[in-house]
Amino acid sequence: MSSPTPLSALDLSFVTTQTPPSKALAQTIELAKHLDGLGYKRLWLAEHHSLASIASSAPEIMIGQVAAVTQNIRVGSGGVMLTNHAPLMVAERFKLLEALFPGRIDLGLGRAPGTDQVTAFALRRKMEERQGDDFLERLQELMLWETGEFPEGHPFNKVFAMPTDAPLPPIWLLGSSDYSAQLAAQIGVGYSFASHFSDFDAVAPMRAYRELFRPSEGLEKPYSIIALAAVVAETDEEADHLAKTYDLNWIRRARGEMKPLASPEEADAHPWTEAERAYVARKRVRLFAGSPRTVVTRLRRFVEETEADEVMVTSSVFDHGKRMRSYELLMREWVASVGAPATLEA
Repeated sequence: MSSPTPLSALDLSFVTTQTPPSKALAQTIELAKHLDGLGYKRLWLAEHHSLASIASSAPEIMIGQVAAVTQNIRVGSGGVMLTNHAPLMVAERFKLLEALFPGRIDLGLGRAPGTDQVTAFALRRKMEERQGDDFLERLQELMLWETGEFPEGHPFNKVFAMPTDAPLPPIWLLGSSDYSAQLAAQIGVGYSFASHFSDFDAVAPMRAYRELFRPSEGLEKPYSIIALAAVVAETDEEADHLAKTYDLNWIRRARGEMKPLASPEEADAHPWTEAERAYVARKRVRLFAGSPRTVVTRLRRFVEETEADEVMVTSSVFDHGKRMRSYELLMREWVASVGAPATLEA
C-alpha cells in the first residue's frame, strides 16, 4: 500500500462573533498541538492586516510560539508579504527561527500586501520608496542576504544577517495565478497555489510549475502544494450547515464588510436574495465541504488533476472544537482511503 499524499494546514487565527482576537491566537496554539498529534506535515501561519476576521498579523511571532509547543510538525509562513518588510529583517527573523528550531521552519513568501491600499501604505511609510511592483527586487535581495554575494562596492557588501551560522529556511513562493508558479519554477523553489481564495483555475499554474521547473542548489525536483478550504463533519448535511459561515462571509466581503466570522445560525437568519444565493453557489464550487468520504473522494481527484505533491487545508469553521474535529476527520479518512479507487460521483 502506497503512502498518502501529505496533509498540511494553514491557519489564520479566525476571529468570530464569539472569539476575540487574543482568544483566536490561543486557539491557533491549541490547533497546532492537535495537528502535530494527528500527523499533519506542516502548519503555516498567515499575514493579514486590519481585517476584523483574522488575528494573524505577525506570522514570525506565531511560528516561534507554535514550534515551541510542538514536536514534529514543520511550521512556516503562509506567507510573509515581502512588500511589507525589509528583506534583511525577514532574513534575520527566519534565520533566528531556523537556529532555534532547526529543520522545522518554512519561509513562504507572497507578493500581495495582505490588506487594503491604505493599510499597506501605513505598513510601508517608513520604508524606502520603490517604484511599481518591487517583489522581484526584494526577493533577490533576500536571497543575497543568504549567499552574501552582493557585488564589490555594493553598500550591503559588508553587512550580514544574524545568526550567520543558521541557514535561511526553505523558500516557498505563494500565488493565486500563474505568475508565482513560473517564477518559482525559474528560481527552483517550492510553490503553493492558493485555491482557497483564487478564482483562477489551479490546474494550469500547478502543471506549469512542474513543467518549467529548473533545479537549484536548494531543490532538485519540483515540489508543489495545493492550498484549499475544507469543512469536514460526520455527515454531508452537518458540513453544509457549518459551511454557511463561509457563505455569509463571502457576501459580506463582496460588499466590503470585513466583519468577524458569523455563526451558521446567523447566516441562516440573513435575508438572502436570489443574486446572493447564486454568488454563494459559484463560490461553493471551490469549497470542499461534506462527510469525510465525500471530501476525500473529491480531494483525491483534485490532487490528480493538479499533480500536487502535498495538500494544505484551511478551515474557518465557526466553532473551534468542530474546526479541530474537521481536521481530525479529514486525516483519518485520508489515511484510510489510500489504495482505494477514486470513483465516487461528485
